[in-house]
Amino acid sequence: MNSQEFDLVVIGAGPAGYTGAIRAAQLGLRVACVEKEAKLGGTCLRVGCIPSKTLLDATEKLVMARDHFSHIGIRCGEVSADISTLMARKTKVVETLSGGIAGLFKKNKVTHLHGTARFQSHEELTVESASGSTTVKARHFLIATGSVPIELPDLPFDGRTIINSDQAIALEKVPAKMVVIGSGAIGLELSSVWRRLGADVTVLELFPSVLPGSDEEMARLMEMAMKDQGLKFHFNSQAGGVRREKDQLFVKYTTKAGDQKEQSGELPADVVLVAVGRRAFTGQLGLEQIGVKLDNRGRVEINGHWRTNVESIFAVGDVVAGPMLAHKAEEEAVACVEQLAGHAGHVDYGTIPFVVYTSPELAWVGKTQEQLKQAGVDFKVGKFRFAANSRAICMNDTFGMVKILADSQTDRVLGVHVIGPQASSLIAEAVMAMAMGASSEDIARTCHAHPTLPEAMREAALGVDGRTINS
Repeated sequence: MNSQEFDLVVIGAGPAGYTGAIRAAQLGLRVACVEKEAKLGGTCLRVGCIPSKTLLDATEKLVMARDHFSHIGIRCGEVSADISTLMARKTKVVETLSGGIAGLFKKNKVTHLHGTARFQSHEELTVESASGSTTVKARHFLIATGSVPIELPDLPFDGRTIINSDQAIALEKVPAKMVVIGSGAIGLELSSVWRRLGADVTVLELFPSVLPGSDEEMARLMEMAMKDQGLKFHFNSQAGGVRREKDQLFVKYTTKAGDQKEQSGELPADVVLVAVGRRAFTGQLGLEQIGVKLDNRGRVEINGHWRTNVESIFAVGDVVAGPMLAHKAEEEAVACVEQLAGHAGHVDYGTIPFVVYTSPELAWVGKTQEQLKQAGVDFKVGKFRFAANSRAICMNDTFGMVKILADSQTDRVLGVHVIGPQASSLIAEAVMAMAMGASSEDIARTCHAHPTLPEAMREAALGVDGRTINS
């Protein structure tokens, strides 16, 4: 058995793990990163964010060429999708980015250990792989093992007909009928991919609208857009088990809204995608054996500096409380290792952006109207629709709007919500503004190039004070 010693061992090579490992090495620490999968990058890169966005981008182009190019004077003839080529390109993108991380490890002198980690004590773990076992000692450990899809008891995954999000980005053919359980970001994004490719998609959602927890006005607009694209929804509906009849599945569900009598039904499906969320994954780390505390949802408990109750062990990302977002995980990892190395490290949890990569995209940062009302905050609202934005009109992509919420007394920006073209990029200006404590007046008086989509952000800021120019 080999033995190695480090200042820091990071467990997991996803966005949190590889980012934290690289930053720690830059700060002069001797660092190793343990990853059980053959490819670096974690769920986000291998089977999550990156492959799903590759498919979303490709299928959005398919719809544009098939249904919209003729409106702007471009004739394409018959347009169709080649599933095998789509999947091959997705794989190539993943391999390119995974290889890039390996190169960054080499550049920054991060030791990559392939295998499964298990703690033996607060200062030692073993890494098991096909080639044998290695003992690793370190002064500090950072748990960044991410999350896995939640499985429903009545709908256990079989990888073929009842699938999770990891498997939904690798189907070999388009299902005739797909039932999706859950209308969060993952559910809507993957529903969009397979609907664009020709599947008949029905979404079951436990809550009264899509994207529970988002701004209600934005959720209504998203629901409208998704219905226009052919998605069907059953709200206030809970999925039960499935009934199998030859090669066909029938998903059982019950619906109840308010005081209405509960109704039951069945939906035919060739494939059922369960997208009800994710849970923290600590695998076979042996945390209980060394006394690391977990909360009632299986997440690692930490203090304000990402330290567990065991002094040498830290945790970040999806394994701890908070939104399960790659960029949140990265921020935590960098701040954590910077503190370990004697530097200042901080995460502003109030300015973490959320993005849904459908078409239209939805992005937001800060508070929703509903949250501000519930908290009793007096606020003003500024809105601007892309239908009045010159660049959106040029692009023939005018659905949606920008909405800015600002404190009535101080004018400080409290929340920004964007639904429409390139919302995922537009939200960056709002994140920066809020991080700097900006007012809506600050945004309104910042010169924005013309003609651009960001002008909609400026107009919405002007709208907070009732003085939009172009609407």
